[in-house]
Amino acid sequence: MRNTPLSLQVSLFSNGTEALNATAKFVATPEGTALAYGSLVFMALLPIFFGALRSVSCSKSKNSADMPETITSRDAARFPIIASCTLFGLYLFFKVFSQEYINLLLSVYFFVLGILALSHTMSPLMCRVFPSSLPNKQYQLLFTQGSGDSKEEIVNYEFDTKNLVCLLISSVVGVWYLLKKHWIANNLFGLAFALNGVELLHLNNVSTGCILLGGLFVYDVFWVFGTNVMVTVAKSFEAPIKLVFPQDLLEKGLEASNFAMLGLGDIVIPGIFIALLLRFDVSLKKNSRTYFYSSFLAYIFGLGLTIFVMHTFKHAQPALLYLVPACVGFPVIVALFKGELTEMFRWKATALKKKKKDTQNAKLLKLKSVFFCLFVCLFFLISWS
Repeated sequence: MRNTPLSLQVSLFSNGTEALNATAKFVATPEGTALAYGSLVFMALLPIFFGALRSVSCSKSKNSADMPETITSRDAARFPIIASCTLFGLYLFFKVFSQEYINLLLSVYFFVLGILALSHTMSPLMCRVFPSSLPNKQYQLLFTQGSGDSKEEIVNYEFDTKNLVCLLISSVVGVWYLLKKHWIANNLFGLAFALNGVELLHLNNVSTGCILLGGLFVYDVFWVFGTNVMVTVAKSFEAPIKLVFPQDLLEKGLEASNFAMLGLGDIVIPGIFIALLLRFDVSLKKNSRTYFYSSFLAYIFGLGLTIFVMHTFKHAQPALLYLVPACVGFPVIVALFKGELTEMFRWKATALKKKKKDTQNAKLLKLKSVFFCLFVCLFFLISWS
């Protein structure tokens, strides 16, 4: 993907996320702009909606490989601080070391992580479309340490032919992105990352969600308006950490190069809160999804408001400035009118305890969780380019 020099920069920010670059040589048509914005909003809604639905099943799973990573109030309070330290560390890193070698290392990292994320995303679909006439063989990947009674399992992972097909397809997309950096391959990885983030990162209660969103609200505003650290790091950082859609698609087709952009942080951070409210709806056992739909509509409203303010004032806007009040405020008002505000804030998501000797090794789960947490930190921090 190619970004040309800027003459008009209208940015949709979350954690420093740029949403639109318009160039001196290219002026987007109203049709092209509407198509780009509409496509970005539509793509943003997909991982939130389906990731939230999958988070419900994920929270009920007794398989340790499918169990989510739970974010507590302590984690939420520390996250903006850790995020700030990580961001500043990356800033110093890019100042000291060669940008070319750093981006090469990051490309390999996101290549591997993208294949795993896309493969995990495709698994439910593959289970439905995989021909029943083909044999679905079972496999086991086992690594042990020691021998005899002292033998310890390091990795014990079971998979089947369907998983291998998903891995093969994901690898093709990964090679396509690695070689061409095509915007479609970028979006496939981006959607997979976002959906996995919403599905696997769980807040333990509504209060924790408010702490996390409130802290990141302050973080967002400070690093966007207070310093140039965010901009410096983001301009040096190359990774599929945003969704893009060309504004000149109607003129140039798939070879278009003038992109509107939406950072994945604008999707995952509100998305994990919306997914929490869906799980709260399920816990009420009223066969309604009031809080989920109210927060989902609030997200659409907040994103639309950000775009409106951008075009009105012709100035970059941090999206969390609008998304946080909308996504928190709408459900709180609904709960207040329904008389369930106290119940909503007292509710705690119950997490199934992991067995010490599960067939899916706990170390593999921990490795997966660390990968996703590190990735969420990265795309949340630096999705500005």
